Amino acid sequence: MMESVGVYGFCGCKAKNKMKCDSRWEIAASETAPTSAYSSPARSLGDTGITPLSPSHIVNDTDSNVSEQQSFLVVVAVDFGTTSSGYAYSFTKEPECIHVMRRWEGGDPGVSNQKTPTTILLTPERKFHSFGYAARDFYHDLDPNEAKQWLYLEKFKMKLHTTGDLTMDTDLTAANGKKVKALEIFAYALQYFKEQALKELSDQAGSEFENSDVRWVITVPAIWKQPAKQFMRQAAYQAGLASPENSEQLIIALEPEAASIYCRKLRLHQMIELSSKAAVNGYSGSDTVGAGFTQAKEHIRRNRQSRTFLVENVIGEIWSELEEGDKYVVVDSGGGTVDLTVHQIRLPEGHLKELYKATGGPYGSLGVDYEFEKLLYKIFGEDFIEQFKIKRPAAWVDLMIAFESRKRAAAPDRTNPLNITLPFSFIDYYKKFRGHSVEHALRKSNVDFVKWSSQGMLRMSPDAMNALFKPTIDSIIEHLRDLFQKPEVSTVKFLFLVGGFAEAPLLQQAVQAAFGDQCRIIIPQDVGLTILKGAVLFGLDPAVIKVRRSPLTYGVGVLNRYVEGKHPPEKLLVKDGTRWCTDVFDKFISADQSVALGELVKRSYTPAKPSQLVIVINIYSSEHDDVSFITDPGVKKCGTLRLDLTGTSGTAVPARREIQTLMQFGDTEIKATAIDIATSKSVKVGIDFLNY
Repeated sequence: MMESVGVYGFCGCKAKNKMKCDSRWEIAASETAPTSAYSSPARSLGDTGITPLSPSHIVNDTDSNVSEQQSFLVVVAVDFGTTSSGYAYSFTKEPECIHVMRRWEGGDPGVSNQKTPTTILLTPERKFHSFGYAARDFYHDLDPNEAKQWLYLEKFKMKLHTTGDLTMDTDLTAANGKKVKALEIFAYALQYFKEQALKELSDQAGSEFENSDVRWVITVPAIWKQPAKQFMRQAAYQAGLASPENSEQLIIALEPEAASIYCRKLRLHQMIELSSKAAVNGYSGSDTVGAGFTQAKEHIRRNRQSRTFLVENVIGEIWSELEEGDKYVVVDSGGGTVDLTVHQIRLPEGHLKELYKATGGPYGSLGVDYEFEKLLYKIFGEDFIEQFKIKRPAAWVDLMIAFESRKRAAAPDRTNPLNITLPFSFIDYYKKFRGHSVEHALRKSNVDFVKWSSQGMLRMSPDAMNALFKPTIDSIIEHLRDLFQKPEVSTVKFLFLVGGFAEAPLLQQAVQAAFGDQCRIIIPQDVGLTILKGAVLFGLDPAVIKVRRSPLTYGVGVLNRYVEGKHPPEKLLVKDGTRWCTDVFDKFISADQSVALGELVKRSYTPAKPSQLVIVINIYSSEHDDVSFITDPGVKKCGTLRLDLTGTSGTAVPARREIQTLMQFGDTEIKATAIDIATSKSVKVGIDFLNY
């Protein structure tokens, strides 16, 4: 079903699809505009539209940059990760102190983490039960038959990156194979963090802390498409962190931007330098990566008891070496994705400008888990592994926990083997399934670098473990090489390696080997918490990011005067003797164009038919820059502005009535407004990527 394009009035219900034009403008249109001329939105509605009055111009709207932070007592940032999550906060009166959340119950042997696993457990009745270690441990202790009734989900954040047609109804699959609404799960998780944070704040303050006192910041990968970013905001509204009416209470921050903000504050004792370009902190490039990192880990371990980090209100030493126009790359390597962002310094305030649009892909540490799974397929058969996951879901989770702690022990210079304990139910179920032992399967599989130990363990050689990392690390290095080839990215001074996967010595060594002679490679010591702390700093001062790159081209559908030879004949529409070209995409901003925070793009239109009583402006987006018509492939509708033109009796209305349309860019949210200059009536809408 398709709506009118451009600014169309009532169509007298002649629409071929019998859409109720006067009352149902909010109905979702089809995802992609049709390519056939016969299904042109303009033709099916059979009415005139708007035509442009003026070229676009940009207005720097200083008012919109005024920060509302004064009205909040505290900023709480939630780093909602693929594998682990956490929150941190800072009181607006003490912005130099960042408090990381309380220690979590539970935890894994051999895995030190100030975050909790992103795992959630629902009861058989689909009610929220627990999150994090508590969810995992409870699920693990359930009787296998009972466990099948419970809904356990982990690593579900990746679904937002991998789903091409994400909507509010997108499903997730729990460990027992049952489907559950993604929005519900994300809302449950955010609600959990909200309750934990408010409880901790109340305990600290000695009195009840209200949600209205909190500005929330949620981090998302920069490479996520717009629907995924909007989905996160909707889940936060459902969880009660903020509301559409009070949207500025919630900031959706991009993970590498948050990391970048924190890296500005780094002092020499808070980082490790890997590159061969210089020596910092007593480690030279010739030292092994592992040695420097082991010392850093000792430092973190000693400081684990203190959850408060002091962020000095100064620029760190590294940063003070940067000059106006200097460029640096932030490589945010997490559990699910790797995000690459290039920033440039703007002085005197040291504001950040996004120089090249965020790139990356699904090359997080999960890739290593997938390789391990493929190895298990090879040894035990894909049919068995898939069956085992469904029949013994808790035991499968156990096996992956055992692998996780061994994965973290992988290092370039390791010589002794890594042992992975197989759960008893794995050994038992395999024997029932195949009729022979696990040991027999290993002998038969010809996988010579994995052996069976009599203690019931898979014994992997260090080379075998390193081989599991190789495809993921190769993808990251290849992506970085491509990025360094871009003219905008030449002469980069620093590469900051951040995110949970940045702790992996194998990744550090690969990045050092590939780029150590091109730029200085810096790793913050508490690398897994870098994004979290940066997100708090961003919440305290959102104006620090000044310029972003628009991920999409935005525009509206209009009618232009038909020009013979220039416009395609199938777009010709003759109305009251005037020849119009329909379905024209009138561009507001192009993909990859620089957009300042709070920038307004303004266009003026006039109704093509003076007697129109209502106009509807449909907003469209495309990943491509060269868009001419809203029927071009890949063009999607993402907003509708409906403006009532009645109520002008007694007022002199100019012959060419001006309808001003404004689009405000910069934040992860985009807002559009239409104003009837004659009556000052206006209407606003947020760009919507999920409901059209």
